[in-house]
Amino acid sequence: MSKVNVVFWSQSGNTESMANAVGAGVTAAGGEANVVYVGDASIDELKNAKAFALGCPAMGAEVLEEGEMEPFVTDLEGFVSGKTIGLFGSYGWGDGQWMRDWVDRMTAAGATVVGGEGVICQEAPDGAAEEACKELGRALAAI
Repeated sequence: MSKVNVVFWSQSGNTESMANAVGAGVTAAGGEANVVYVGDASIDELKNAKAFALGCPAMGAEVLEEGEMEPFVTDLEGFVSGKTIGLFGSYGWGDGQWMRDWVDRMTAAGATVVGGEGVICQEAPDGAAEEACKELGRALAAI
Protein backbone atom coordinates (compact mmCIF):
# COMPACT_ATOMS: atom_id res chain seq x y z
CA MET A 1 0.00 0.00 0.00
CA SER A 2 1.20 3.47 -0.75
CA LYS A 3 0.40 7.13 -0.34
CA VAL A 4 -2.55 8.28 -2.45
CA ASN A 5 -3.03 11.97 -3.20
CA VAL A 6 -6.66 13.07 -3.40
CA VAL A 7 -6.70 16.50 -5.04
CA PHE A 8 -9.96 18.44 -5.19
CA TRP A 9 -11.65 21.77 -5.85
CA SER A 10 -14.95 22.50 -4.11
CA GLN A 11 -17.21 25.53 -3.91
CA SER A 12 -20.09 24.34 -1.74
CA GLY A 13 -18.34 21.56 0.16
CA ASN A 14 -20.00 18.66 -1.68
CA THR A 15 -16.89 17.64 -3.64
CA GLU A 16 -14.77 18.18 -0.53
CA SER A 17 -17.01 15.68 1.30
CA MET A 18 -16.47 13.25 -1.55
CA ALA A 19 -12.69 13.80 -1.35
CA ASN A 20 -12.74 13.01 2.35
CA ALA A 21 -14.68 9.80 1.65
CA VAL A 22 -12.10 8.78 -0.99
CA GLY A 23 -9.41 9.44 1.60
CA ALA A 24 -11.28 7.34 4.17
CA GLY A 25 -11.36 4.47 1.68
CA VAL A 26 -7.61 4.74 1.12
CA THR A 27 -7.00 4.66 4.88
CA ALA A 28 -9.43 1.77 5.44
CA ALA A 29 -7.47 -0.25 2.88
CA GLY A 30 -4.22 0.39 4.76
CA GLY A 31 -2.90 3.21 2.58
CA GLU A 32 -1.92 6.75 3.46
CA ALA A 33 -4.31 9.40 2.16
CA ASN A 34 -3.23 12.95 1.40
CA VAL A 35 -6.47 14.89 0.82
CA VAL A 36 -5.49 18.32 -0.48
CA TYR A 37 -7.15 21.35 -2.06
CA VAL A 38 -5.93 21.85 -5.64
CA GLY A 39 -4.27 25.17 -4.81
CA ASP A 40 -2.06 23.38 -2.26
CA ALA A 41 -1.33 20.29 -4.38
CA SER A 42 2.11 19.38 -5.71
CA ILE A 43 2.40 18.51 -9.40
CA ASP A 44 5.77 16.88 -8.61
CA GLU A 45 4.16 14.50 -6.10
CA LEU A 46 1.65 13.42 -8.73
CA LYS A 47 4.42 12.95 -11.31
CA ASN A 48 6.00 10.41 -8.97
CA ALA A 49 2.76 8.65 -8.02
CA LYS A 50 1.41 5.49 -9.67
CA ALA A 51 -2.16 6.44 -8.78
CA PHE A 52 -4.09 9.43 -7.48
CA ALA A 53 -7.60 10.91 -7.39
CA LEU A 54 -8.96 14.18 -8.72
CA GLY A 55 -12.26 15.76 -7.76
CA CYS A 56 -14.12 18.74 -9.19
CA PRO A 57 -17.81 19.65 -9.46
CA ALA A 58 -19.50 20.58 -12.71
CA MET A 59 -19.36 24.30 -13.28
CA GLY A 60 -21.06 26.55 -15.82
CA ALA A 61 -22.03 24.57 -18.91
CA GLU A 62 -20.76 21.30 -17.38
CA VAL A 63 -17.04 22.07 -17.37
CA LEU A 64 -14.27 21.86 -14.77
CA GLU A 65 -13.74 24.88 -12.53
CA GLU A 66 -11.71 27.22 -14.75
CA GLY A 67 -9.61 29.26 -12.29
CA GLU A 68 -7.63 26.54 -10.52
CA MET A 69 -8.72 23.02 -11.50
CA GLU A 70 -8.70 23.39 -15.29
CA PRO A 71 -5.11 24.74 -15.41
CA PHE A 72 -4.02 22.00 -12.98
CA VAL A 73 -5.60 19.28 -15.13
CA THR A 74 -4.02 20.80 -18.24
CA ASP A 75 -0.60 20.53 -16.55
CA LEU A 76 -1.32 16.90 -15.60
CA GLU A 77 -2.16 15.85 -19.16
CA GLY A 78 1.51 15.90 -20.10
CA PHE A 79 2.49 13.12 -17.71
CA VAL A 80 -0.54 10.98 -16.82
CA SER A 81 0.21 8.31 -19.41
CA GLY A 82 0.55 4.97 -17.60
CA LYS A 83 -0.97 6.27 -14.36
CA THR A 84 -4.20 5.17 -12.72
CA ILE A 85 -6.56 7.98 -11.79
CA GLY A 86 -9.80 8.11 -9.85
CA LEU A 87 -12.16 10.95 -10.82
CA PHE A 88 -15.10 12.25 -8.78
CA GLY A 89 -17.35 15.26 -8.35
CA SER A 90 -20.81 16.60 -7.73
CA TYR A 91 -23.22 18.48 -9.96
CA GLY A 92 -26.39 20.48 -9.59
CA TRP A 93 -27.83 20.24 -13.11
CA GLY A 94 -27.22 18.40 -16.34
CA ASP A 95 -26.49 14.71 -16.66
CA GLY A 96 -22.79 14.32 -15.89
CA GLN A 97 -21.37 15.34 -19.26
CA TRP A 98 -18.47 17.17 -17.57
CA MET A 99 -17.37 13.88 -16.02
CA ARG A 100 -17.65 11.92 -19.27
CA ASP A 101 -15.57 14.62 -20.96
CA TRP A 102 -12.99 14.49 -18.15
CA VAL A 103 -12.74 10.70 -18.33
CA ASP A 104 -12.29 10.89 -22.12
CA ARG A 105 -9.63 13.57 -21.69
CA MET A 106 -7.58 11.59 -19.16
CA THR A 107 -7.94 8.39 -21.17
CA ALA A 108 -6.80 10.19 -24.33
CA ALA A 109 -3.73 11.36 -22.37
CA GLY A 110 -2.89 7.71 -21.61
CA ALA A 111 -4.23 7.31 -18.08
CA THR A 112 -6.40 4.47 -16.83
CA VAL A 113 -9.50 5.77 -15.07
CA VAL A 114 -10.61 3.50 -12.20
CA GLY A 115 -13.79 1.70 -13.20
CA GLY A 116 -13.75 3.41 -16.60
CA GLU A 117 -15.86 6.27 -15.26
CA GLY A 118 -15.92 8.90 -12.56
CA VAL A 119 -17.94 8.81 -9.34
CA ILE A 120 -20.63 11.49 -9.48
CA CYS A 121 -23.55 12.59 -7.36
CA GLN A 122 -26.16 15.29 -7.60
CA GLU A 123 -25.69 17.94 -4.90
CA ALA A 124 -24.48 16.59 -1.52
CA PRO A 125 -23.24 13.00 -1.49
CA ASP A 126 -25.74 10.51 -0.04
CA GLY A 127 -24.85 7.17 1.50
CA ALA A 128 -24.47 5.44 -1.88
CA ALA A 129 -22.20 8.18 -3.25
CA GLU A 130 -20.12 8.17 -0.08
CA GLU A 131 -19.68 4.41 -0.34
CA ALA A 132 -18.73 4.70 -4.02
CA CYS A 133 -16.06 7.26 -3.05
CA LYS A 134 -14.72 4.97 -0.32
CA GLU A 135 -14.58 2.11 -2.82
CA LEU A 136 -12.64 4.36 -5.19
CA GLY A 137 -10.17 5.06 -2.39
CA ARG A 138 -9.80 1.35 -1.61
CA ALA A 139 -9.15 0.61 -5.29
CA LEU A 140 -6.48 3.33 -5.51
CA ALA A 141 -4.79 2.13 -2.32
CA ALA A 142 -4.43 -1.35 -3.81
CA ILE A 143 -2.36 -0.09 -6.78
